[in-house]
Amino acid sequence: METSFCELRTKIVVNLVDGRKLGNVIDLVFEQSTAKVLGIVVPCTKSVWQIFKNQQDIFIPYHNICRIGEDTILVELTPSLPPPVTTSQNNNTTAQETKYMYYNEK
Repeated sequence: METSFCELRTKIVVNLVDGRKLGNVIDLVFEQSTAKVLGIVVPCTKSVWQIFKNQQDIFIPYHNICRIGEDTILVELTPSLPPPVTTSQNNNTTAQETKYMYYNEK
């Protein structure tokens, strides 16, 4: 089954573990050398109290996607702590790192 990114963006991502709606797909991550899809990215949900905090987006590995339906993408995620952030010894780096919140694998 072929699906375009434009079609994926219209689908709502739902976690089967807790039934939460995670939002719509905002990005697709793939390995450049092999063109293999690694996963999708959904925005981090912000509550009224978290509006001023810098939240990370949620990366969902492809193997955690259970089913892609007509309106919904069903995923199986168990929340975990984000990976530890390592600071670079060289503060002159200009490359901006993409930060995602990760989940435990199935």
